[in-house]
Amino acid sequence: TGCQIAMSPDTKYFAVDWLGVEVTRGTLGIIGMGSIGYKVAQRAKAFNMRILYHNRNQRRKEEEEAVGAHYCAKMDDLLQQSDFVMLVVNLTPETKKLIGKKELGLMKPTATLINISRGAVIDQDALVEAFQNKVIRAAALDVTYPEPLPRDHPLLILNNIIITLHIGTTTVEAIHMMAEEAIANMLAVLNHQPIPSEVFSK
Repeated sequence: TGCQIAMSPDTKYFAVDWLGVEVTRGTLGIIGMGSIGYKVAQRAKAFNMRILYHNRNQRRKEEEEAVGAHYCAKMDDLLQQSDFVMLVVNLTPETKKLIGKKELGLMKPTATLINISRGAVIDQDALVEAFQNKVIRAAALDVTYPEPLPRDHPLLILNNIIITLHIGTTTVEAIHMMAEEAIANMLAVLNHQPIPSEVFSK
């Protein structure tokens, strides 16, 4: 909303009563505490956030203590307590539409949903309905389903959502690192050495 106010041709002044939400000391719920989710927790610690996480497996005690994270065995507990809910999971049959009407209804009406995983992890129709009924406050989506959304999609006309174009890893440095990692894997295969980034099928 602030971005829209700042850029609108109709804006004559900035209202003094327009208030945002403080991140510092807020509660961040991370769904998916793999390597990326853990890096998110490391960054959130710098904002003195209370960090909750839900994951298939609980991390080691020393890893939790290093970032001040608390494990929620039930995702529902995390959703009910968090000011910010961040999705950092792989897209699998189990995580497709992981966040739907029921889950959105468990969240605080002041909560923000953040998706940096895959678009299909959220039931987007349920998200539209949640905004229409003021179930949650806002969302920030780096991913959607499909990408890009059809130009007439109702998510595109809401004023409490930010949608970016799957750019979480699209920096010059990140692309270079990914290319270097791919080359290192290819060289390892050609030299009959262990593959550094081998993915095991389950």
